[in-house]
This record gives sequence, structure tokens and C-alpha cells, in this order.
Amino acid sequence: MRPEVRRALVPILPTVDRTRHLTVDQVRRIALAAQGLTRARPEGRVDVRHFRRVVGHTGVVQIDSVNVLARAHYMPFFSRIGAYDQTALDRWLWGSREMFEYWGHEASLLPIETRPLFVHRMNGAAVWRAVERLAEERPGLIEHVYEQVKQRGPITVADLDAQERRSDAWWGWRSEKVALEWLFLKGRLTSAGRPSFSRLYEIPERVHPDVLEEPEVDTDTARKELLTRASRSLGVSTLADLADYYRLRVPVARPLVEELADAGTLERVEVEGWKGGAYLAPDAVLPRRHRGAALLSPFDPLIWFRPRVERLFGFEYRIEIYVPEKDRVYGYYVLPFLLDGELVGRVDLKADRQNQMLIVKAAHREDDQDEARVAVAMADELRRLAGWLDLVDIEVVRKGNLAEALERQM
Repeated sequence: MRPEVRRALVPILPTVDRTRHLTVDQVRRIALAAQGLTRARPEGRVDVRHFRRVVGHTGVVQIDSVNVLARAHYMPFFSRIGAYDQTALDRWLWGSREMFEYWGHEASLLPIETRPLFVHRMNGAAVWRAVERLAEERPGLIEHVYEQVKQRGPITVADLDAQERRSDAWWGWRSEKVALEWLFLKGRLTSAGRPSFSRLYEIPERVHPDVLEEPEVDTDTARKELLTRASRSLGVSTLADLADYYRLRVPVARPLVEELADAGTLERVEVEGWKGGAYLAPDAVLPRRHRGAALLSPFDPLIWFRPRVERLFGFEYRIEIYVPEKDRVYGYYVLPFLLDGELVGRVDLKADRQNQMLIVKAAHREDDQDEARVAVAMADELRRLAGWLDLVDIEVVRKGNLAEALERQM
């Protein structure tokens, strides 16, 4: 957010408790505060304290291999705290042992203190058909792979013994990769880092030994804690929102959410225009207003659950990476643009690192938004983004209803 924007966050007023009714505008501001998007970006040097602050709000950072602009886990930090040293973030994420990698919301980085909350998921993982086939066709391979990591770790799949490599693939993976991923899912292996984005597999006893000594959390208690944490990161949420955040099934989450509401941990509220009930987070805050701008990655926690994006912002958003180019509406890697509490447009971006250029392949504004206002603010944010990525120039392709106005601002 712009550094001059500094506002007090106030607790939800008691009147909300009496009426149990919120407007969409209130919910939007609560949600942005919960995600850390209403705080001013730091003016000085960005350090580990700021990284912790982002994770404190989001609770989870999704990982994805797409690198057309920047890796998915880098962008939520930029959206909230501005330019920072990516190397410093990587050192903290994988070197501090304050975070660990697991299937939280898809492949994710999570605070290490939450690992006990996922042990029930590790223990209860359903056996993949690929693992069954592996056990039938190559008995002993999974344990052999585990022993390889135990003896030689941390290692990547490419580091495994040459004689154990095979070209047969399930899901595009060879046998050793299936074994590694199964051991990772079960919690018998973890990640010690991601050089060049390839996961370094290691036994957890050498990465985060202390947390392994903590007592096991029973399944319902763990799930309720995950739902409570999801609520804090969402602010106001439906049952589906809560379940999606840490990838719980709605039928599993429903009775647990009701227990939390009955106990007063969550508060039942109604939201104008929303079907069904909603839940207010403990310690939620309502900013008096919202000012500022941010480009949001497709994998940002604010927008990764698309039905919620439509309810909160009236903004229809789909990622079109897997859509054939001729059928794409907005582009390949499209980032929604947040301005003063609204999603006002979207921009398809690509980092041409060889030519040190940020390419705006298409730019669109929402139909009810002022073209000049959106173009000026988006241009400012694109310049910040380019500078952070060490890109010297910005090229705007004249595609989309905002492209010409944006080009004039560059």
C-alpha cells in the first residue's frame, strides 16, 4: 500500500453483534485487513520481521512452478510489503526452520508450529493407485528410496542412484518420483529447500526435529484449529470459504464449524446479498476505509477461491493457463488489480528477463471503473513491480480496453 496511508484498525463494533448483519463493503474491508492488505508498506529496509508479518496474516503461502512473471510464493509478499530481496526471503523460508513445506492449500509453505495440525492428513492419506502399482511391480522401492534420502539427503529426484531410474511414468512421474512424493505426503520426508525450484528431499529429523517431539493432535481438534486459523485469515467467510483455505471437505468441515460457532470461537453473521450464513473471525478488525493498490498473483490467498472473489468483489476471475490461446479471454498469466478496496482491472504480464523487460500483454479495466484513474494507479504499480524484478523497460501491447490509456502513462 502507499506509504502515506496509515489508518487505525478498529474492532468490529458491538452493533454487529446485535444485528448480526454486515454489508459487502464492510466484509471486503474486514477481509483485506485480515490478509494484511490494508497496512502501509515499509518505508525502510525490509527484513524477516516483515516476512513474518505477511505469513501472520495469510497463514499459508502457495507454491507453484509457473515462472512467467515470478514464482507464486514471491508475489504475495510483494503485494503486501513491496520490493524486497528474494534471496533473503528464500533464506528465511527454507533456512530459518520457521516454515515447512506440505500440502496445506495445494503445495504450500506453512509456519512450522502448524505441522502437528497436518499429522492427521499424513496418517490418513489414501493410497494412490500409482503407489499400489509400484508396490506390486517394484516391491521394496519405496523403502529403498527412503533409505537413499536418509543416507544421502538432502537430495533431488535426479540425485537418486542411476540404476534406480526408469523412463516409465505415471502422471508424468517416474517410479522414484512417485515414491518420493508418497513419502513426502506421509510426512516421512520433508523439503530442505528448492534450488532452481526442484525440491530437496530430506528426512524431517534433520530439518525440524523439535516439532516431531510434540504430542499428536487428534483429528477433530486439528481440523478445528485449521478452520479457526482460516477464519482469521479470511475475516468473514462462508463454510465453503473456510473449508477451502486448508483444503478440508465441506461435509467434514460443516459440523466442526458449527461447534466453533456454538462455542463462540466464530460468530454467526449475515452478509448482504450472500446466500446462507457466514462467520466472523475472532479478533476481526474493520478499517474505516481502504486506500492503496496491489497487483495480486493468481495464487494469492485473497483470490485463490474464485467463488469468494465473486461474492466479495463482484469480479469474475479464472486462471487461463490451461486454456488454449485462441480461447483465452484475458490472457495467460493475469493478475487482478486491487485499488482502494476494489478489484478494478486485470493485467496479463510476462517478465522477459533476457531483454530486461516487463511485457504487458493485455490490460483490462472493469466496465464501471474510470479509465484514467485505473491507468495511473496501475502504471505506478507496474513500475514498482518492474523495479523489484530488475526489469529496465515496460512494453505495453495494445490489447484490452485499458491498454492505450496505460501505455500513455508509461
